[in-house]
Amino acid sequence: MTDTKLLENTVKMGRTPKQIISKVVIYIVLAIFALWILVPFYIIVISSFKTDYEAMYPRFSWWPKDGFRFDSYSNVFVMNDYSPSVIRGFINTMWVVLPPTLIGLLCSSLSAYAFAKLRFRGKNIMFSALIMTMMIPGVITLAPTYFIYSNIGWVRTPLPLMIPGMFGAAACVFFMRQFFFGIPTELVESAKLDGLGYLGIFFRIVAPLAVPALIAQGVLGFLGGYNDYFAPLLYLTGVPKLQTLQIALASFADNWSRSTPTILAGAVMALIPTLILYVVAQKYFIEGIATSGMKL
Repeated sequence: MTDTKLLENTVKMGRTPKQIISKVVIYIVLAIFALWILVPFYIIVISSFKTDYEAMYPRFSWWPKDGFRFDSYSNVFVMNDYSPSVIRGFINTMWVVLPPTLIGLLCSSLSAYAFAKLRFRGKNIMFSALIMTMMIPGVITLAPTYFIYSNIGWVRTPLPLMIPGMFGAAACVFFMRQFFFGIPTELVESAKLDGLGYLGIFFRIVAPLAVPALIAQGVLGFLGGYNDYFAPLLYLTGVPKLQTLQIALASFADNWSRSTPTILAGAVMALIPTLILYVVAQKYFIEGIATSGMKL
């Protein structure tokens, strides 16, 4: 009798047993993938609180048997002139990545606004040429750009990591242009009738409506610079005081190669800022990515 009532309620809700089974299977698969991603992070975090012996013991333990040890995290704050600590690398990364991220986002947004809402000759040709630059592999331009930066004295300085990014990025222009297409043109035209100029329309009307997309592209741009390893390695080699977080982590791992918990503690400390950023901007990030490319 109970099974019959359950079946009747299920049918009333518009779900057949087949649909319920398929949904259960989907949730099981998603749970497996979530564990697949989260378990390695748990292993890293929990191992950073173990002793050196326990962390290297062949039989893994899911909880520190000797209690939580914080010695590995205190080692992260050690600083000297020859091996940058994770903290110094983080500080270097902030002042190297934040200016090009913010200024580049502004330049990309202005360009996207022009491509989406303004009328001028050659607009489609210029946009096509911009998109074509995304198809050029970075390894092709590596030697010429290094040669140029070397001749103007930018090598062994953070300028090659900062100045180019301040002019924006083609991918950011593309996504912001798609978002701006969703803003009604009538709104822009009415603002013109009220006497607003192009910049006034952008900063007073378009930019406030595009906050989710701006935050999403800002987060992506920041993470790209935050996780960059090759460019700092290429241009900042031999300058320990200027090395960014990723280079500092590599040097840190070499210096503490005999202490696995210390290496893992450095990785956890480097991961915390990105987790905080994602938690704070999660709502806007998802909304900005979901609505880019959709005409509202």
